[in-house]
Amino acid sequence: MSSHVSQKEINDVVWRACDTFRGAVDPSEYKNYILTMLFIKYMSDLWQDKRSEYEKKYSGAVDRVERALSRERFVMPLESNFDSLYCKRDESNICEIINIALEKIEDANKSKLENVFRNIDFNSEPALGQTKERNRRLKNLLEDFADERLDLRPSRIGNRDVIGDVYEYLISRFAAGAGKKAGEFYTPPEVSTLLARLLAPKAGDRICDPACGSGSLLIKVGQEVGSPNFSLSGQESNGSTWSLCRMNMFLHSMDAARIEWCDTINNPRLIENDGLMHFNVVVANPPFSLDKWGQENASHDRFNRFWRGVPPKSRGDYAFISHMVEIALEGEGKVGVIVPHGVLFRGGAEGVIRKAFIEDNILEAVIGLPAQLFYGTGIPAAILVFNKGRKSWKTAKSKRDKHILFVDASREFRNEKKQNRLRDEDIKKIVTTFRQFEEAEKYSHLVTLGEIQEAEFNLNIPRYVDTFEEEEDVDIPAVQKEIEEIETELVKTQKELNGYLKELGL
Repeated sequence: MSSHVSQKEINDVVWRACDTFRGAVDPSEYKNYILTMLFIKYMSDLWQDKRSEYEKKYSGAVDRVERALSRERFVMPLESNFDSLYCKRDESNICEIINIALEKIEDANKSKLENVFRNIDFNSEPALGQTKERNRRLKNLLEDFADERLDLRPSRIGNRDVIGDVYEYLISRFAAGAGKKAGEFYTPPEVSTLLARLLAPKAGDRICDPACGSGSLLIKVGQEVGSPNFSLSGQESNGSTWSLCRMNMFLHSMDAARIEWCDTINNPRLIENDGLMHFNVVVANPPFSLDKWGQENASHDRFNRFWRGVPPKSRGDYAFISHMVEIALEGEGKVGVIVPHGVLFRGGAEGVIRKAFIEDNILEAVIGLPAQLFYGTGIPAAILVFNKGRKSWKTAKSKRDKHILFVDASREFRNEKKQNRLRDEDIKKIVTTFRQFEEAEKYSHLVTLGEIQEAEFNLNIPRYVDTFEEEEDVDIPAVQKEIEEIETELVKTQKELNGYLKELGL
């Protein structure tokens, strides 16, 4: 066997393991079991590699090996490792055995993994079928993961972030087949990359995603820092997705991230000194136009997040935006949020809130994206960038402080069968335009407060970026001549056809 395994090989092996469930179990259910088993396999292989390394270093001295292992960033109990579970794959209670193994992993790593597996039950009849079927599926799953190509020891895969990549690969594949539910837990990687580069986090930053899903966007923003000197925090309301996020952080060696399971709007748990924690960078892809988001509690919110106005009951977009702006550090915090276009122009309560943000001069950019970028919806979205370090309109002197940048990037993308993708050049063009804060014909425009006031605080992008393409003038004489030539050719062809028909006696 080769000492090197490719990312594609690993991806293919794990994706084929999903055949155990396909057709019988909904992907929204079985993704949790596949991803959890991948987590166990990786931890087991990494632990085995570490043990071999220390046994070689200390010439097999058991006490010294165990002492060294106890100082690692996690502990894998012997009875919980993948090989132990694989050996018990034919047991009639294999479902319970896996559950117990997960409990022991949690107990051995309380500070990092406590309660991570509480939403994942390998003995669930509603999710995995009756006992006989559960046992068969889990046996197949263990055998699939025992494929020799799925050796995730660092000594085989090197320093590549293979496990993080395969985890992201699986999450994206599950998202592609999950329909509307996909948007609840996954942001396409190209969009995550774009947001990370727009916000440009720096060393020492505190970074937050208050609607973090499986954590892909939060991880991407952290990686953009370029050093380990940053902290990550997130909030997620879905228990299973929260578990996936915690595992995703761990697999990307970001296990110090603080990920809270809570309702961000109604019960935020990122609290510090009895107030909301504040961050240098805040990003999110919150649910679009969430109904019943908690308007009944907003007017007496103990953190006073909705002082600019309370969003309508049936559309929670500005509830998330208001929360994000409030937790960004005063004088320097930056916010990047993905929104549906209705946020830019709807009136009523939303119009009042939008006007307040504009008059505060903290909205820095409005960026229109192509349609069909996101799983579960074909509608085009936009990115709003807020910067709490901008001067007021009255004291603004720099070009960046005196304008809001509008970008129409909706026409530049790679078209695929079911979903559009931002290409590297598309991302680069958007980021360069934003960083240089420049105008480009039919692409971007710097807008003054006066222009926005004149438009009654409507931020609809076509109002400010003219993408109209004039049609070429029609050369009437040339068209007439072309028609005459076609008619002459048609008469000639008809004459030839009549001759052939006459020869055939028709």
